[in-house]
Amino acid sequence: MSVRRRRSCLTVPGDDERKLAKAATIAADEVIIDLEDAVAAPRKDTARETVARALRDLEWRAPTVAIRVNPGSQADLELVRAARPDVVVLPKVSSPGDLEGLPVPAEAQIETALGLVECERIAAAPGLEALVLGPGDLAASLGVPELTIGEGAHVDYALARIVVAARAYGLAAVDGPFVVLGDDAGLRTSILRSRGFGYDGKWCIHPAQVELCNELYAPTPAEIERARRILALDGVARLDGEMVDEANRRMAEAILARLPPED
Repeated sequence: MSVRRRRSCLTVPGDDERKLAKAATIAADEVIIDLEDAVAAPRKDTARETVARALRDLEWRAPTVAIRVNPGSQADLELVRAARPDVVVLPKVSSPGDLEGLPVPAEAQIETALGLVECERIAAAPGLEALVLGPGDLAASLGVPELTIGEGAHVDYALARIVVAARAYGLAAVDGPFVVLGDDAGLRTSILRSRGFGYDGKWCIHPAQVELCNELYAPTPAEIERARRILALDGVARLDGEMVDEANRRMAEAILARLPPED
């Protein structure tokens, strides 16, 4: 698993100075400055200048700051080379070749049918830290009859396939956004769905979503306590009526591995 914690990944438009300044103060694990979908084509040149200033002048509370670039944009990659964010996020990755020649570590968004077919080969690419599900564009690519991002019968299959590819190559797995603002119950359901598949965290489209992601992707006190009790046992043993063995120990270690040193 990547050493960067990604329970909450807050996205912010790269052309909005006010939102960038606000994002710099948020206790997200990662802030993703978006130059792709969040910026209209006529504003992309101006947005690059705004992003360069933000990375140079703002103090960022998040330990990881990323730029999401436009596919194939040399101007965006020149900005990445000059500004040196912690991570570059590449949308619509469809092959390992899309990740060649990057100046900083990368996250690959899996959001097309071809990208999903190739996600295992993509995960093996050097310099990659995470796979990210892009459920909206994936729905469009698959022809899913759904107009709300993150909904549809395709999501569970994509969640399962992406997390398997990520874990096979030691990467983080990050869920896409929940787009209904103000619906904490729906956000909670969405978080717990991907958490159940083993995901590390989720994209947030509003600062109000960050706290719940930080809370729910962390191991619960009950999980931590039980994991520690399992690890205190020797060999095959009985715990609360359940037989536990080395497989349970590995499961417990995986739970505790989600705890950074400060936790």
